[in-house]
Amino acid sequence: MSDDKEKQPRIIVDDDWKQQAAREKEEADRTARDAPQGGEIPPPSLVEIVQMLAMQAAIGLGGFQDPQTGQAIPPQLPVAKHYIDLLELFQQKTAAAVDEQEKQVIEGTLNELRMAFVQAAGVGGEPPASPEGS
Repeated sequence: MSDDKEKQPRIIVDDDWKQQAAREKEEADRTARDAPQGGEIPPPSLVEIVQMLAMQAAIGLGGFQDPQTGQAIPPQLPVAKHYIDLLELFQQKTAAAVDEQEKQVIEGTLNELRMAFVQAAGVGGEPPASPEGS
């Protein structure tokens, strides 16, 4: 019988790993508790609406990468124009209700998007390269 006991694997219990895991968990909890909450949603504002429309227009202007493929997203000028037009409509409809800061944000954003659109479309600068054989 003594041979059977010697052949069975022995289980060694080491409490040090438990203590280390508990310390690491406490540290992670403390770090999470002390960190500023990055997931907080800001209060709604007109500027936030302008930023959302501007982001969509910027995506339409190209220069962003597809997060899944890593490939550059080609410009989609009709999409960019649509969102720039929406922002202009927003400007017109809210003109009487915005404060001076909001007005400046809307105007500045529209100006920047229009300039980027003109550059992306090749208007006013060098003509776009013509395809081979044209």
